[in-house]
This record gives sequence, C-alpha cells and structure tokens, in this order.
Amino acid sequence: MADHYEVLGLDRQASADEIKKAYRRLARELHPDVNPSSDAAERFKQVTHAYDVLSDPQQRQQYDLGGSGGFGGASGFGGFGDIFETFFGGGQQQRGPRSRRERGQDALLRVEVELDEIIFGTNRQIEVDTAILCSTCEGSCCSPGTSPQTCDICRGSGQIQRTVRSLLGNVMTSSPCGTCRGYGTVIPSPCPTCAGQGRVRARRAIPVDIPAGVDTGVRIQLPGQGEVGPAGGPNGDLYLEIKVATHETFSRSGDDLLATVEVQMADAILGTTVTLPALDGDVPVEITPGTQSAEIITIKERGITRLRGSGRGDLKIGVQVVTPVRLNSKETELIRQFASSRRPVPPQFSTFQQGIFSKLRDRFLNL
Repeated sequence: MADHYEVLGLDRQASADEIKKAYRRLARELHPDVNPSSDAAERFKQVTHAYDVLSDPQQRQQYDLGGSGGFGGASGFGGFGDIFETFFGGGQQQRGPRSRRERGQDALLRVEVELDEIIFGTNRQIEVDTAILCSTCEGSCCSPGTSPQTCDICRGSGQIQRTVRSLLGNVMTSSPCGTCRGYGTVIPSPCPTCAGQGRVRARRAIPVDIPAGVDTGVRIQLPGQGEVGPAGGPNGDLYLEIKVATHETFSRSGDDLLATVEVQMADAILGTTVTLPALDGDVPVEITPGTQSAEIITIKERGITRLRGSGRGDLKIGVQVVTPVRLNSKETELIRQFASSRRPVPPQFSTFQQGIFSKLRDRFLNL
C-alpha cells in the first residue's frame, strides 16, 4: 500500500493547510470528468483516501504510529463515496429526461375452486379491480386537443445544474428538475378523467383457464393481465393463487381422491354392492364377504387428472364396519347362537397397520 504522504507529494511534517492544497491540486488533475483514463481513476481513489486519513487528526496520528490508516480498514475508501456523490453526482454522465410511461405493478388474486372443478380443469370469468387505460386521453395524460410542453426551467433536459463551492473549488452538480420532476415536460392541461395519470381504476372481467390437477397454493401467471402503467405504460402480470374448497365427502392425497364408506356388520360379513356418487359420475363399489374395517378399496383412474403428466390418480375408499349398539332381545339371541356355533377366538393385539389407512384414520375417528 502506497504511503499517504508520497501519494500527496508531501513530507511527514506537512501542515493541515498544505495537505488540503495538495489534495485540491491533485483532485482537479485526476478527477474522472477531467481525466478519463483508468490509471487516473485509480490514482484519484488513492489521493482521496490519503486525504481522508491525513486530514483527520486522530486518523493521521494512528497512521504516523504505524497503523493502516483509516478506521474503515485498508480496503475501504472512507469518505471517497460521500465526497464523490456530493460534488460529482457519483461520476455519472448527465442523463436525459425520464419517461412518464412506466410498467404497471403485478397483482395477486386468490381464487377458490371446487374439488370437482380440478378433476378435468375448468374455465372461469374473474373480475379484477385494477388500473386500465384512460379512454379520454388514451394514456397521454393531457386534455383532448392539448399536449405536454417543454419545461421552461430545465429546457427539456429533466435536470438542473448548480455550481457548488467545495474543497476542489467550484463544482457543477446535477439533480432532477423540481418543476417537471425529471420528465423534461409539463402538462399544462391535465386530462379531467384521470387527473393526468393516463389510467383510471375500473373492474374488468378476465377469462381464466384453470388446469386440471392444481392444488391449494399453486400460482397461475397471466402475463400482461395486471394493471396498466402510468401514462399508458405496459401492463404488469396477474398471479392467481389457487385455494381448493373443502368437500363434504372427498379429500385429496396428491392425485388420489379419498373417501370412507360405512358398512353394516351383516353387509361386511355377507358382502354387498353400494353406489358412490363420485365427482364425475356414480361409482359401483363392491364390498366382498368378510371385509374388515380399515380395508382400502381402490378404484383405478377415478381420481384427479395429473397436473404434469398423463392419466388420473385413483379413488381410494376406506371401509368402516359399523357394529350395532342397540339390539332387541331376539337380535341378541341370534348373535349368541351365531357366536356359540363358532370356535371361540379370544381378542388379540396386533401391530397397527400403516399405509394409506394412516392417511384416513382421522376421518375414521370422526365417524
């Protein structure tokens, strides 16, 4: 790292006034607006950093005692950014006026769909309260028959230049024009409908295709369906966040549909057939003789159409065998006769069976 005194061309006994004069002389010579070479830019950084350290009595004392110089460490250029920004506007060339036309903001809308709508997908008309193009001025922001006029203050540049006295002498700075707000033009007669914004609030209907297989939390992007930008700028995007409504009979596990069916004990023993009113038509469900509680009956390809891929999931039906709790004397006697006709089998404990039933156990417990 170069010696700060050598960078400024001074000896270690230089006074504060000599340090300031040396810095001002070198800064005028090396400033990027005067000397565009990369070598000059690097030297300017070194000169500024050296001045930051040596102009501060505490930092200079630390540096003279062998410190790195500068409380920001060897890699930081302390006040370089502040001085550069204050006096030279960041070193950037003056920009032209900014455009009134800007892109509209994106919007997020939550849409609730029914479970049967997502089996094959559906089409919706949704209403959105958003910003649309002003029909009176068509985005010009001006009253009909008028147009923007060049700003008299900045003469269309959108920038105001001022001379600021600094350590380097008189320095020219630029800032956005306060009269036209940097646009370079003013609107003497704003549109009465949109108050000079080029857009108004309104409700509009948007057709939306909701694909099959979507689930709660899925977002659908509709490019260009968000609000129109100021001064008729391009539209933002509209995002739809899906929420699938709860169904009284069916629930969902991935692409499978889950349901439960209550079967009387006699039907479970002898077998029967029941009809389940599914979301896409009736489904005959065969209860085979000897069906046990918590068994799963799978109906292939009667679930939800896969969002990515082909085909459908399955319909999985959990069986709940219902044991009668109120028997008359005749029914009780018949059950006793049935029990006595079979070899006694004492109750036994077994390992709880995991799998699909574990997903349905809460539903069984609530029956």
